[in-house]
Amino acid sequence: MPTASISSRRWLAAERRLADWLAERSGGRVAPFQRETWRAWRDGASGLVHAPTGSGKTLAAFGGPLIDALARDPAARPGLTLLWITPLRALAADLVVQLEAPLRELGLAWRVLRRTGDSGSRERARLRKGEVEVLVTTPESLALQLSHADAAQRFAGLTTVVVDEWHELVAGKRGVLLELNLARLRHLAPALRTWGLTATLGNLDEAMQALLGPQVEGRLVSVTTPRRVLIDTALPDEVERFAWAGHLGLSQLRRVVEATRTPRSVLVFTNTRSQAELWHEALASVWPHAADTLAIHHGSLDRALRAQVEEGLRTGVIRCVVATSSLDLGVDFASVEAVVQIGSPRGVARLLQRAGRSNHRPGEASRILCVPTHGLELAEIAAARRALTAGAIEARAPLDGTADVLAQHLVTMALAGGFEADAMFDEVRTAHAYAGWTRERFDAVLAFVEHGGPALGAYPDYHKLVVEDGRHVIASPRLARLHRYGIGTIVADGSIEVRYLRGGRIGHVEETFAARLAPGETFLFAGRTLELVRVRDMTAWVRLAKGRRSLVPRWSGGRLALSNALGRWMQQVLADPQAREPEMTRLAPLLATQRERSHVPGVDELLVERIKARDGEHLFVFTFAGRLVNEGLGALLATRLSRLAPSTLAFGANDYGVIVSARRLPALDAEAIRGLLAIDGVRADLLAGIAGGELAKRQFREIARIAGLVFGTPPGTQRSLRHLQAGTGLLYDVLAQHDPGHLLLEQAVDEVLERTFDLRRLEATLHELAARTLVATQPARFTPFAFPLWAEWIRGGLSSEDWESRVRRLAAELEARA
Repeated sequence: MPTASISSRRWLAAERRLADWLAERSGGRVAPFQRETWRAWRDGASGLVHAPTGSGKTLAAFGGPLIDALARDPAARPGLTLLWITPLRALAADLVVQLEAPLRELGLAWRVLRRTGDSGSRERARLRKGEVEVLVTTPESLALQLSHADAAQRFAGLTTVVVDEWHELVAGKRGVLLELNLARLRHLAPALRTWGLTATLGNLDEAMQALLGPQVEGRLVSVTTPRRVLIDTALPDEVERFAWAGHLGLSQLRRVVEATRTPRSVLVFTNTRSQAELWHEALASVWPHAADTLAIHHGSLDRALRAQVEEGLRTGVIRCVVATSSLDLGVDFASVEAVVQIGSPRGVARLLQRAGRSNHRPGEASRILCVPTHGLELAEIAAARRALTAGAIEARAPLDGTADVLAQHLVTMALAGGFEADAMFDEVRTAHAYAGWTRERFDAVLAFVEHGGPALGAYPDYHKLVVEDGRHVIASPRLARLHRYGIGTIVADGSIEVRYLRGGRIGHVEETFAARLAPGETFLFAGRTLELVRVRDMTAWVRLAKGRRSLVPRWSGGRLALSNALGRWMQQVLADPQAREPEMTRLAPLLATQRERSHVPGVDELLVERIKARDGEHLFVFTFAGRLVNEGLGALLATRLSRLAPSTLAFGANDYGVIVSARRLPALDAEAIRGLLAIDGVRADLLAGIAGGELAKRQFREIARIAGLVFGTPPGTQRSLRHLQAGTGLLYDVLAQHDPGHLLLEQAVDEVLERTFDLRRLEATLHELAARTLVATQPARFTPFAFPLWAEWIRGGLSSEDWESRVRRLAAELEARA
């Protein structure tokens, strides 16, 4: 609905005031996409703003409500008017500062409030009293707020919702839950405008539709001139022809130190938290400046420590921060001049996002230095540059609705005064993720939260809802409390807190890592060498240690996979005989050896190598489709090969291909290889390997927590991972025995296929491979493509020292023979 009672003259006058403020504050001019967004908002439209990092998306989304308030009554305080949703709590404080600046300097009386999981009682009290016009929150905090009986009154006056960094939410369960909560807000405030902000998405129309809901017409505002991104590479002095993941390692330290010699700050991005700890330690050993000007930042560190680092970056006191994706998003650090990426970013969008942290000011080019950790990453970097030049950015497909998220949402709505089933079904279907759901599926989830189903009906804790006067409401205050403890879809493996003996919090490590430590052992965490004193009450008590650490924590699920899009560009650059990029020039000896021993596949070719070695026979299939797809393909090939010739088979995968190994592999001609890669029966063959297995049970743990089969942990208490595993494992076994068709068991299997093996992309990859020319070779020895895949495959069965010595010895032999 267009804004009422504001004349064009008054609107334009207020718009000029905002433009003048921007010019006075930063010397900048209003960008065309910002003005387009303001006027779309004035017309009552919803939509998606797609613009490079640092170009002014925040003001584009905030400008419409600002201008409207200026044109109406700057002194007015109408109550909650604008909701700003950010995917990270770390961004909320910075957003408050950004939003308060124009309000204060333009003389508007609006109040800004941050409400996240770590907000204090003062903020919660202000929200209850309605002392806020702009609320900055997270998807989880929004869901919690919607669980209260006064939610309808609190949100009825909303005119605008802004979802920041929508690309971070759209493809996961957090996005699905947010879609349901946006559907609720649109029900409470029918004239609500919804705007999303993104810098890195390849499927803009689809992402916008997921945000706005089905059959809602939106306005896509996109910057036509992309921000320039300059990609440099720290070329190694020499590229070994038989490289393996991480073999360059810290040999590139000198180049990274040189990159930090800038007048302003530098961000050094790594792809995992363990890698961040190692690189911070290495930099600290040669750091030429004061020790407190070098810092580390990742999601397992205590919030207070991360806040100190962010403030140091904001003020320019800290010269260098080694970080993971915890600093990828949104926070505006004008002091950052340069960005370093350790290893390949594994995707074009991630490279663009991280490069955008540098020179975070409109009009300035981004610059990033990529530091390869093994030889073939040179090709990934060259491919990423080509992809960026072509404007090719990965799509992030919206997730379909799942039963566990809907189950949680229905209980939340029951807490907020209850609902009628027919009306709730209609509302849920206005969320994009559930637009295709049938009434039968909806009723099955509703029945589950009402009484738990046939296997769990005897247990009162699973009778969560009761019907009173035709409305589903929560069954008891106790169940209401337990539900609120577990609201949200962020589920991590069990972790324990790390604290100094004197009580200062440092962060969290996974419980499985802590269980391997004995008192007196040292480990590297938060950029410090710590000695474990004892573990008690889910807390690891430590003290600073002298000397070198012996262990580095590892976190599950932290490895980034090569995107399918970047994999295709990589294969193109590898096959290009005219490639003139400096990375490809340095890689030439490796590729020459690959051609000599086997083949370098073209973009329309599929390379399969069969190699007989001392430890057995190995089949290599090079897809360049990313680790997830290749792991699924490995499981598929192992299942199908075992039918051809029953034997003990093992498989492994990296981003470039698959290895399947046995003491002796069956004879395989071109027709047999095509049969192994056939699209028919993929789902059934994968299911044959996981039905009733540990993968499905592990996935069920997450589903059970989201759906409320196991309850969240109340404040002040902690539950061990072993306790959680035992509880969900027992539930899984009970359901499998007494209710094998349970919707959550079916979801667990579906999610293993989609999330562990990326079934949709695997099927698409098999279609692509079927159209390629098969090139099957039988090299006498490992090739440069096969060697890193073999090296990674054997890693799991050896200690780190044994593995490294074995890999180095064989690499030296291969180099000598080459």
